[in-house]
Amino acid sequence: MVVGRRTRVRWFLSFWLFILSGVAFLDRTNISIAGLEISREFGLSNQRLGWIFSAFLIGYAGFQLPAGYLAARFGPRRVLTFGVFWWGIATALTAVMPSGLPHSLALFIAVRFALGAGEAVIYPAANQFVARWIPQQERGFVNGLIFAGVGAGSGLTPPLLTWIIVEQGWRAAFWFSATIGFAAGAIWWVFARDTPEDHPGVARSELVEIRQGLQSNSADTLEGPVSQGTAISWRAIFARKDLAALMAGYFSFGYIAWVFFSWFFLYMAQVRGFDLKASARYAMLPFLCMTVFSLVGGALSDWLTRLYGLRVGRCYLAAFSLFLTSVFLVLGSQARSPQLAGIILAGGAGALYLSQSTFWSVSVDIAGRSSGVFSSIVNMGGQIGGALTASLTPWIAQRFGWTTSFAVAAAFAIIGGLCWLVVHPENALEA
Repeated sequence: MVVGRRTRVRWFLSFWLFILSGVAFLDRTNISIAGLEISREFGLSNQRLGWIFSAFLIGYAGFQLPAGYLAARFGPRRVLTFGVFWWGIATALTAVMPSGLPHSLALFIAVRFALGAGEAVIYPAANQFVARWIPQQERGFVNGLIFAGVGAGSGLTPPLLTWIIVEQGWRAAFWFSATIGFAAGAIWWVFARDTPEDHPGVARSELVEIRQGLQSNSADTLEGPVSQGTAISWRAIFARKDLAALMAGYFSFGYIAWVFFSWFFLYMAQVRGFDLKASARYAMLPFLCMTVFSLVGGALSDWLTRLYGLRVGRCYLAAFSLFLTSVFLVLGSQARSPQLAGIILAGGAGALYLSQSTFWSVSVDIAGRSSGVFSSIVNMGGQIGGALTASLTPWIAQRFGWTTSFAVAAAFAIIGGLCWLVVHPENALEA
């Protein structure tokens, strides 16, 4: 690669993390789109389908801390490449699940658990990349870009996989997901490096720009090459009083997000009366809003941080977005028109994702070189929330109605917003 006077390698790698984030959510939400067909073929109720959804999230949550440690120890390039290939294998195993197999439910649960364990590396590794590559003033937008992949992957999943399922069957949809994953992981391995110094395409001017941006973070002072240290400030991490608040806030975030990832497609089909294709179209809306508002939230976070500091740019923005989410969830679930309900609830998903990048940016702001581990602990809270909603939401809906299910999610949004008011990213860990 010919190195010009100015390069933007960090932006290409950030964009590829957006792609990998999209692939991750393609792999984790494909089963909700194929859920109707899988339920018919294997005789599964919504409650048992919920167990399968929860299995992924239990594996994902349970392996967060090991994933954070591995990302810090071995670097985002190797760990993320291994993880992406692991996802592809687990997705392919789902595709070959034979009909009429005894104990098929247990096998589905085992495979989805394995998929969750493999996907646990995606965001801790991405956060470790952000800590090593991205100046503080760009972190909000870069994290917004990475998590825009969540909306893009999940938003493209309903129409694309519905078309594949209609034309070729649900197994073909999983083969498609696996193939995309293998290709994306191979490209990451070829082009990514763990630090800017290791990358042959990074010009001196970009390296200086990165170093200066990293030095502005009081958690890490870098006088030479960008730090590759793997020492983790365990005592300082667990001494943080706001770590529990971030975990609880992300628990609330995960609970709400997985209402959309697990059940929104089926809600539109079974409760609001849309056919398969109409459900797919309306199921796109929340994820398109997630994509747009994740980017907007990241850029807004950086802008507010520059003007008013980290408390406003990270904490107050996130609290506002979660409070706004609760309003949309209540109004959308009570709307009589199915079309209007779909649009308002999609607005709730967008409002939620205004806060997405802040959870991850604040982890780097606080933890610096330990951000892979710190963010994995916070993310564990989110995935426990997601695992709970995957099984609890249909249980509440069956006994009290879907309006109550969305009301519970709205209550969690308020709790999550309050949690942000006790977070202090301006006080970084002592190295």
